Amino acid sequence: MTARAVTEANATTAQHAATARRALRLSFTGQVQGVGFRPFVYRLAIAHSIVGWVENRVDHVLIYAQGCERDLQQFRQAILSQAVAPIYPQLLAAEEIGAVECTRFSINHNSIPQHAIQPSTAAAPAIHLPADLALCEACRHELNDPQDRRYRYPFINCSQCGPRYSLIRALPYARDNTTMAAFALCAACQAEYDDPANRRFHAEPIACPTCGPQLSYQQGAEEITHPGQALLAAVAALGQGRIVAVKGIGGYHLLCDARSDQAVARLRARKHRPHKPFAVMLAADQLPGQVQVSSAQRQYLAAAAHPILLLEQRTDSTLSPLIAPGLTEIGVLLPYSPLHSLLSQQFGGPLVATSANISGEPVLTRRADVSRRLTEVADAFLHHDRHIQRPVDDPVYRIIRHRARPLRLGRGNAPLELRLPFRLDRPLLAVGGQLKNTLALAWDERIVISPHIGELDTLRSQQVFARTIDDLQDLYQVQAEQLVCDAHPGYASSRWARDCGLPVHPVYHHHAHAAVLCGEFPQPGRWLVFCWDGVGLGEDQSLWGGEALLGRPGHWQRAASFRGFHLPGGDRVGREPWRSAAALSWEAGVDWQSAGLESGLESESALLYQAWKNGLNCPPSSSVGRLFDAAAALTGLLSHSSYEAQGPMWLEALAGQHRQPVEAVALPLQPDDQGLWRTDWSPLLAMLTDDRRDRAARAACFHESLAQALLQQAQQLRDSEAAAQREAFVVGLSGGVFQNRRLTERAMDLLEADGFRCYLPQRVPVNDAGLCYGQVMEYHSATHSAWHSD
Repeated sequence: MTARAVTEANATTAQHAATARRALRLSFTGQVQGVGFRPFVYRLAIAHSIVGWVENRVDHVLIYAQGCERDLQQFRQAILSQAVAPIYPQLLAAEEIGAVECTRFSINHNSIPQHAIQPSTAAAPAIHLPADLALCEACRHELNDPQDRRYRYPFINCSQCGPRYSLIRALPYARDNTTMAAFALCAACQAEYDDPANRRFHAEPIACPTCGPQLSYQQGAEEITHPGQALLAAVAALGQGRIVAVKGIGGYHLLCDARSDQAVARLRARKHRPHKPFAVMLAADQLPGQVQVSSAQRQYLAAAAHPILLLEQRTDSTLSPLIAPGLTEIGVLLPYSPLHSLLSQQFGGPLVATSANISGEPVLTRRADVSRRLTEVADAFLHHDRHIQRPVDDPVYRIIRHRARPLRLGRGNAPLELRLPFRLDRPLLAVGGQLKNTLALAWDERIVISPHIGELDTLRSQQVFARTIDDLQDLYQVQAEQLVCDAHPGYASSRWARDCGLPVHPVYHHHAHAAVLCGEFPQPGRWLVFCWDGVGLGEDQSLWGGEALLGRPGHWQRAASFRGFHLPGGDRVGREPWRSAAALSWEAGVDWQSAGLESGLESESALLYQAWKNGLNCPPSSSVGRLFDAAAALTGLLSHSSYEAQGPMWLEALAGQHRQPVEAVALPLQPDDQGLWRTDWSPLLAMLTDDRRDRAARAACFHESLAQALLQQAQQLRDSEAAAQREAFVVGLSGGVFQNRRLTERAMDLLEADGFRCYLPQRVPVNDAGLCYGQVMEYHSATHSAWHSD
């Protein structure tokens, strides 16, 4: 719409509105800031002959609308019905008020008497933070248009795309409250910013080559400050097999040629990451040659968040086999920022794009930190001078049961806001667990889950953890009055909570896992949730990990589990699967050294056996995650892991190589002395160590046996509950083991074929990144006798 057309439309609208003189005050919350909502409202107002104004407030968008009754009704309905992603408006309040003198519709128009339209009472803050958005198609077109003034400008954006959450310093969302305040707009950008008809109207990160952020390239003592030459130098370095640290939206990536064995091997050696898979950035037209991708998966990759999506690698792929050793899936993402798009275009091939961090820590964001901490990792650095206010890693998804499910929350989808199935009477902060840590701030009927923080084993992770707590409370203007933490006293998050000075409510690890499902699916009343993961502290102070919990939040009964065993070496077991293999073998009276494990462990295992026999540092456990570790070792896949869940991931990939149906090993299910139904895993040992069978067949049989064991437990508990004339239950799956697609899909197929209703988390990660959400559910249920859904 041209300026002249806007003037004429406003004149017509004013004449039309003058015949009616009715006025509404509309308050909208939801995703309405930083996403082009006000220009959207402006266009609707002109189309429906409405005069008035629209303005951002700290926690909502306020609209004063004047017109005839029919036009006002249609305008109000259109705001809700015609909004498209990333705009998600929610009507907070609507009130008819007295009309004031008004001749046109405007954005942030201040000439109207404020006393005439201000609400009489102030509502509690309803702040919604805008997420970082991937490059939109309109900006992509301009980026590649030689006639456009932003041609090949790495920081092009508009109201529909670009950084948001990662650069917000305070609310309301306005340029002065972002890290873009350091860049004064040139006349051309200012004109776009001020023009309601322009796509960049109040696009707060708006910039151009004249006034915006710039690139610089650093390689040793050499520094290139000319932006175009800096980009070319980075591309040339990548082409020469070098590793380049590139500053993106939420932090730095380490990039290298994904087709080069030498470059990938060098990155692995320098990052001390021998096996953990790397993500690969591919242009859209490169996807079919590298991965198996459906049209639905393409659409998901190209969604506003541009997440990393796990996809099956083609057998004729040109990617280095060192990208994801031992696996058949790789994490793929499309270039999501203009800078990444330019690098991808100019390089012309797939690039490794892994977080620039020390393993397990949050991604690095500052030039000084990257130059200091990664000087032995990266050969060169592509910096820019737009400050990143907070680290935001890439989100990761996996298709399980025909739906993309989050494994990690991050750029573009976090903070993740959900509605609680109850109303809290005081603000609450849940601090999650030790691994894959995320936080949750909850108040009223809202819960906001932070982006991925990571493992809390290092000082920097703990510092980012503490800053994120302050950050969420400051941005949402909500101060927690109660804390919830994991019941394990040794977790860094639990120690922080105890030292904070606020009332603390500990929640058992697997109770939180189970409660996640009750939050996502509040309709069913009674649940049987299978909580399978690595380890978490249980009510009996042993390390649980293979539990079936019956009931509802705040009222869980441990109804089934696995035969217990002792973990020799405590925490070391998670990175040394041979210890789990030894523990199961010793428990079952089997000589584990005959199982084909790597040699060289004889002396260590002899000492470990004595410790196990005497119960020294050998905590009892029922962990299915450790069963997977043991299976990976007993089949000869590996004795040591270089990253969490390496053994289970390799075992799943190996099982996928077996294309024929397999029969499950029957696992006995018997009640123990306390009446807890326990599945005995010991018959699996002979199968796993049977060298006459193909290893892939053994891996497939292991998965099938556990899926059948899960079904058997569900059937037994259904029969027991029916005999006791108790309310029927629905089944849920929660915990890190259910990131395993083969096991999860098979278990759900078996359950549903037998008449069970079965659920798996959809919006919250099934792993420990979802614990904070479950902790909030548990807290409320423990402090209230009942809760209900709407």
